Formats: sequence, structure tokens, C-alpha cells
Amino acid sequence: MDTRLTKLAENILYNAVKLKKGETIYLETFNASTKDILSELIRITIKIGATPFYFYNDTDFIRSSIEGANAKQIQTYTDLHKSLMKKADCYVGIRGYDDMFALSDVNEKYIKLQSSIFQKQVHMETTLPKTRWCVLRYPNTTMAAMSRMSLKGFEDFYFNSCLLDYQKMGKAMVPLKKLMDKTSAVHIKGKDTDLRFSLKGQKSIICDGKMNIPDGEVYTAPVKNSINGYVQFNTDTMHNGVFFSNIRLEFKNGKIVKGTSLANNDKFQKILDIDSGSRYMGEFALGVNPYITHPILDILFDEKICGSFHMAIGNSYEDETNNGNVSSIHWDLVKIQTSQMGGGEIWFDNKLIRKDGLFVIKELEGLNPKNLK
Repeated sequence: MDTRLTKLAENILYNAVKLKKGETIYLETFNASTKDILSELIRITIKIGATPFYFYNDTDFIRSSIEGANAKQIQTYTDLHKSLMKKADCYVGIRGYDDMFALSDVNEKYIKLQSSIFQKQVHMETTLPKTRWCVLRYPNTTMAAMSRMSLKGFEDFYFNSCLLDYQKMGKAMVPLKKLMDKTSAVHIKGKDTDLRFSLKGQKSIICDGKMNIPDGEVYTAPVKNSINGYVQFNTDTMHNGVFFSNIRLEFKNGKIVKGTSLANNDKFQKILDIDSGSRYMGEFALGVNPYITHPILDILFDEKICGSFHMAIGNSYEDETNNGNVSSIHWDLVKIQTSQMGGGEIWFDNKLIRKDGLFVIKELEGLNPKNLK
């Protein structure tokens, strides 16, 4: 077995969710390619003295269970999973994809039922606020192909991104958190982007390998009604198995008054109107992982790209960053601001803090790629 696999499993259980003797952990994996990491997680869980509950899932299973289902059936399925999640101290979700587009042609009404019932009740309302959780992807040939890499090259990229020195990164993030916590006005400028919003009264969270792997972001949420201007995201994205690109959003007093996607724009319009919170934003974050330098069409990686920022349509997290927006979706959209991707500037309270993807004030220079590797 690749020793990096054992190191990854140990990092998840000891450092990310901090599993303890006598506790219960819910382990969910997707796709047969995740078998090795699941076995290693179970083995180490037993070694710790905790109890694993493991659940093997698959996108094809999800499709079969929601396509044609009514609200009562999905609610019953949800209640079963919710009761198990409530009994768990920790949750680890590991996804490996065979068919990333398996849900792309499922009728939107079934996707909406799944999101508004299962995703909302199990993950938004139970997993996130009530367990110590960690989610990650697992490398396979599909992900390598989507990343335009060989499997060997992708595995090296994957483990470099996932097993970096998170302790060093966490220390370097402290000055950024302190700055974000005291910042009121944010101004983001760049190609096809001129966006202003407030962070007044909002707190920020350091993400250094404890909830997502790979990790590398500091996030908060904008004051709900404060966003004005426009932003053109330059990273392709997926949502419920559907591909979107060049998403552009225009805001007035926090609300998305116009949104377009170059790909599947008709489906994008339906997502924007899925509920009362889906035209407002629930997150703003800066990505700093030095080993993630280009998008691979997987948000757990893409939102950590060094020199990027991302914002999430929909629900805000139920933590210190909560801005009051409630939605059945939380969809991260990424804009890379490196010089190769068109550059850009981020200003906090009229002070330039990052230009063309690199931090330009002394206390934040430790987060530039050369200082994190």
C-alpha cells in the first residue's frame, strides 16, 4: 500500500476530525476506487478505540433513488440517514467519480427535492453544525482525465496538495484572519470584475486541514445586503452533475439581479430561483494552497487555488461567519487572479492587500506560494 494513503487516513482521523476512543464515526465513500482509503480509515478507527459506521454510496445509486421519487420517499430516506448522523460524533465523506455527469439529465424537480430535503436536513442542518466533519475527493482515472493529467501525475498532484504542512499554513493564516475580522469594506477589481461589499461585524475561519482535504483558505461571509457591482468567475464548475462556465453575476444591495452562464444557462436560471436564499451569497474566501495552481473541475481543489477567491451562492455556514442567508444550496464559484489568468486586486478598507494573486503587505507575505512550500 502507498504509504501516503496511510498518512492521509491518519491525518483525517487524528488531525482533521480528532477522533477519540469511545466515539462513533460515520464513514461515507462513493465509488469502488475509494475502497483502499475506506479500509484504512476503518483499520485506524478500530486502533483508536472508536466505532466506525461505514456506508458505501455511488452517484448511480443516488440517481436511481431520486429519479421518480416523491417527497415522502425522499423524506423517509432522509430520516434514516439523519438519525444515523445524529448518533455520530464525526463524519468523513470521500468521493471518487466514475461518471461526473451522472445527474446531468435528471429532471430538475427531483434534484430540487433532493437538495431541499436530504441535503438540507442531513448535511446543512445535521452534519455541519453537529459533528466534527471532513470531506475529500479520492484520485482515480476519471479525476485524472478531467484534470488532463496521467493517473501517476494526478496522484502526485493529489498527495502534494493534501499532505502539505498544515501547521505551517495555519500559523501563516493567523494575520489574514485578524485582518479580515477587523475589515469593513472590501473592493475586488479585475478583468470583468468590480465588486464591493462589507464584512463589518463578520468573523472569519482558518481552514488548515481540519474540515476539507486538501485545504487552504480563510473564509467568512459578506454582510447579506451589502454586495454591489459585478463579477465574472473564470473557473469552470459543476453543480449536481451539470457543467457551467464563465458565470457572471450582477448584484444590487446583496441580491443577484442578473446571472448568466456560458454553458447551460437555462439550468443556471432555475438554480438561481430554487428558493428565497439562492440569489444571495453565503461565503467569501481567499485560496492559498501553493500546490493547487490550476482548476481541475472539482470544487474541493479549485476553491483552494493559490491566488484565487471564491464566493458561494446560497446558504451561509452556521458558525461565526453566519450572515443570515438560508438556502438549500451552497455553491462555490472561483475566480483566479494570477497574472496568467488576467490579474486583479483585492482591497480591504482602501488598502491593497493582494495584487495579481500575491499578497503585497508584509504581514501576509507568509501566505505566498514560495513561503508555504
